[in-house]
Amino acid sequence: MTKRFALVAVALLLLGTSVPGLAAEDLGPQVTSKRKPTPEEQAQKQAREACKICKPTPEEQAQKQAREACKIEICDIVETREEQGPNITCDIGWTWRAEEIVDALGGRVDWVWGKAACQSTVRLERAPLANAMSAPRASIATDMHKVRCAIQQDGKPYVIEVELAPRITFKNGKATDAKVNWGEVSAPAAIYPLLYAATGLDNSTNALGPEVVRQVNKFTRKDCAEVKDELPGRRVN
Repeated sequence: MTKRFALVAVALLLLGTSVPGLAAEDLGPQVTSKRKPTPEEQAQKQAREACKICKPTPEEQAQKQAREACKIEICDIVETREEQGPNITCDIGWTWRAEEIVDALGGRVDWVWGKAACQSTVRLERAPLANAMSAPRASIATDMHKVRCAIQQDGKPYVIEVELAPRITFKNGKATDAKVNWGEVSAPAAIYPLLYAATGLDNSTNALGPEVVRQVNKFTRKDCAEVKDELPGRRVN
């Protein structure tokens, strides 16, 4: 496995990156074969296809609602640029089903850990975020966040924990530069080398920086526009 591919895998599982947003070329060179898939492989493919249209579980629906509520809180600051008020603290979660992970990894990894149920607490200071939306130039540096993903193999539970402290630079309300700033990594022995190498690579090369910039700008513009009428401040420019 290439380090670039490992890095994408880390971002996928720990940052909740959208599966459709990961094009095949993002995963590095692909291995193709003309051999006929086995019945087991065909069944796995059918399960992945079915998962794309399957209904969310109650847990997944609750996670989505919590993420939506957090988005509204953040977007209210983005749109109103109001520096006075409470800071943001959101407990959010997201679940990757095993079929989704296998599909996203493109068959490059024999994924045997089932679903990945991830959670983190998002903490953002209101004043710096509000200022970044209007100042000619500003930076936001968050405290160290911990992302925790629960997985399992053969019925035995495992936990992946990774720390990160993102820093984002804005110019006239638009993100122009970013760095994830990965911290400590804790994971089962079979996964730890992958995470350690990938996070270390990104700390050295900032390979994920441009993608973070893209996602931040998408959030502050498109995503926040979608919930404009639900914002508590209702003082939208």
